Amino acid sequence: MDDQASQQEKNHRAMRDIIEEARCILPGLQAVFGFQTIAVFNERFNDLALYAQACHMVGLALMVIAMALLMTPAVYYRAQHGYATSLMVKVARKAIRGALMPLALGLSLDMLTVVSLATDMLSLSIAAAVASLLLFVGLWYLIPRRDPIQVGEPQA
Repeated sequence: MDDQASQQEKNHRAMRDIIEEARCILPGLQAVFGFQTIAVFNERFNDLALYAQACHMVGLALMVIAMALLMTPAVYYRAQHGYATSLMVKVARKAIRGALMPLALGLSLDMLTVVSLATDMLSLSIAAAVASLLLFVGLWYLIPRRDPIQVGEPQA
């Protein structure tokens, strides 16, 4: 019984940490999303090439996906009335980590849109988007994998 209570406490702490991580990322994402949404109402949006407008809209959709994934752990935890299971922790970790790729892609597509508007050069716009994506992937995926300390998932 004590072992089960200990596991429940570990799961509870893990969920609180995951929710706190999401809480740190979410305000910035919401601010970017707000600016992305407003952009379509700007007169210059119509001056963009069709590919740049499409990239902006796809980027906006990817930001929605990232927000949904970031909000999932808190909603899941709340729906279970604060009772955290090992499965919940596993799903929440994957949701937070899974939010990073659509976020990276969405921000990179927005970089393409902005550089396209600023320079009217497709090759430079693509280069800026690819450089942004490589930066995000490097910082968010590759560097953490190089850390020699690997912490396993909690046991069920």
